[in-house]
Amino acid sequence: MAQIKNVGVYTSGGDAPGMNAAIRAVVRSALYYDLNVTGIRRGYEGMITGDMFSMDRKSVANIIQRGGTILKTARSDQFRTPEGRKIAYENLKKNNVDALVAIGGDGTFTGAKIFGKEFGIPILGMPGTIDNDLLGTDFTIGYDTAINTVIDAVDKIRDTAESHDRLFIVEVMGRDSGLIALRSGIAAGAEAVLIPESKTDLNALFHRLEQGRRDKSSKIVIVAEGEEAGGAFEYGHLIKERFPNYDTRVSVLGHIQRGGPPSCMDRVLASRIGVAAVEGLLDGRHGEMVGIVNGEISYTPFENAIKHNVDINPDYLKIVDILSL
Repeated sequence: MAQIKNVGVYTSGGDAPGMNAAIRAVVRSALYYDLNVTGIRRGYEGMITGDMFSMDRKSVANIIQRGGTILKTARSDQFRTPEGRKIAYENLKKNNVDALVAIGGDGTFTGAKIFGKEFGIPILGMPGTIDNDLLGTDFTIGYDTAINTVIDAVDKIRDTAESHDRLFIVEVMGRDSGLIALRSGIAAGAEAVLIPESKTDLNALFHRLEQGRRDKSSKIVIVAEGEEAGGAFEYGHLIKERFPNYDTRVSVLGHIQRGGPPSCMDRVLASRIGVAAVEGLLDGRHGEMVGIVNGEISYTPFENAIKHNVDINPDYLKIVDILSL
């Protein structure tokens, strides 16, 4: 086993429900293996400013059900520079941190990959992002909660759409990935789902809206925020031009998708991966993201996890077409 005595844990990038459950799992697993734990506030920025503190069991009591992250999160331009990373490393050494667990997404792991190679510090990552856009895990921490938040919101929107015979265009998060839009669109019974991975055929969209069931008193179109035509408002404008008789409205769900208590699935996922991250460090692993693939713990090198080439299953798009009749 690697000679690790003090594990630093931090969250970075966008927050995701389940990050606190992940922090809790890392802290308590490390303590179980007689390791010290150092919490790093505000991610890489906290490393540079030296914002670190010792954590114990009480530090993570009563947080598994909370959204957000008790360690805070921030972007750090200074960490992008060699000088900034050197300051961060020196601060870690001052606090006797000899291994790291990074909780975040592709930006977090890109920084961890460079930092680990420059200074030789063992780092393992936990996938904390609502976008589910990392290779090496079936689901990322926060994704399940986010799509359930979307479904709950769209169900409520459907109620008012039914009452007023309206067409609602609902924009969800996913600038580089349409997985939130696609899965929640199927679950919410959307008439169409528009995602960046699949080029939108406007004529086909108009045809579907026109030829759909005439007796439907509501229609829902879900759009991922990164979709090429410019998002929900642009599609709303185009649909109003094509169908002036439709009472068309736009609703942008925004950051509510990141908040709220994590689902049971996200809590269990974070707990399993957190334990595996600590055990992986003790087994000498480094420069990898810990995930779960087909129900089993998996380790994927950072450079592979962050490639952003998660394939969209075409069957999901077909399901949307079939079930929107």
